[in-house]
Amino acid sequence: MANHKSSMKRIRQTEKRTERNRFYRTRLKNIVKAVRAAIDEGNKEAAAAAMTVANQQIHKFVTKGILKKETASRKVSRLQKAVNSL
Repeated sequence: MANHKSSMKRIRQTEKRTERNRFYRTRLKNIVKAVRAAIDEGNKEAAAAAMTVANQQIHKFVTKGILKKETASRKVSRLQKAVNSL
């Protein structure tokens, strides 16, 4: 257990950040899943619409510090490649 004020504060900050990051990670998975589902159905219009949302949201997560820039680019690139292959 923490005994110093600073370490207690760090524990509180870590709990907040963990909860926030869990929210964004779950949201990211759901966004990618929506694009993949549209691709699996073979619905090009739905896949393109879901891809637009995914692109915006994934890059928004970069500005929030949830994802690194290269990771976001890789995810978007792979999703876009899959959508284009329809």
